[in-house]
Amino acid sequence: MSLRAAIIALPLTALFASGCRDSMAAPQVSWRSVQPGTELAILTPQAKASGPLHVVRVDARRAKVGMALSSQEKVPARTAAEWCRKAGLAVAINAGMFQTDQRSNVGYLRHGQHLNNKRWNAYRSVLGINPKGKSLPAVLWLDRETSQTDPRLADYDVVVQNLRLIAKSRRNVWSPSVKRWSEAALAVDSQGRLLFLFSRAPYSMRDFNAMLLALPLDVVAAMHLEGGPEASLSIHAPGIDLDLAGSYETGFLPNDSNDRQWPIPNVLGVMREE
Repeated sequence: MSLRAAIIALPLTALFASGCRDSMAAPQVSWRSVQPGTELAILTPQAKASGPLHVVRVDARRAKVGMALSSQEKVPARTAAEWCRKAGLAVAINAGMFQTDQRSNVGYLRHGQHLNNKRWNAYRSVLGINPKGKSLPAVLWLDRETSQTDPRLADYDVVVQNLRLIAKSRRNVWSPSVKRWSEAALAVDSQGRLLFLFSRAPYSMRDFNAMLLALPLDVVAAMHLEGGPEASLSIHAPGIDLDLAGSYETGFLPNDSNDRQWPIPNVLGVMREE
């Protein structure tokens, strides 16, 4: 059975029309298992200007979430598909925007003892995964409202700071804008599951956030990972081989011409089950 035949697409236009945020009232999402603790859904808007929203839902208590970093592996940037092959990942998405050195994350980023970027900036979304103790939550998601570092992050093997999209109060923090781009993002639901999100269709971030909050995905908070042609999502597991690349970005590539994944230095992913 083909990937698309195995997944029931959910029209998004009806959700926008109703403005519904109640997951009990909205149509339910059909999930396909990728591997234990990891599921995929493809939600397809009916509007001609829109495209599918790919969602990978990850229960970090059952699936091993990890990272692959050029700075740690001492290799050049790779595409998300190449990171899957080289780093043993079933799923790979951008870990965040990166600096001109083609290695360092724009926000703080630590993987184990390796510091990709030791400097905290003004970004207000912080994720901690892979706790050092079994009694700790599998996912620690913080809204960083002050310059102080939360001491709980020391108990997590992976810590990454990125630009906030949705505050933990389910609050859309972006103002209206004419700027649009393809989007790779990360969200968390009320059960602490991570949502890897990819839309090649360009949105303003306020509209993208509104879409997420209207969908029956139970999104509690979200962070921006990357936009435009560098936004990427790859899934390589039994029965699924999917490599997605963004394109449109206002002021950089204002069209849908990009047909390949661009190399990216840092990815967040799910380790492949052997």
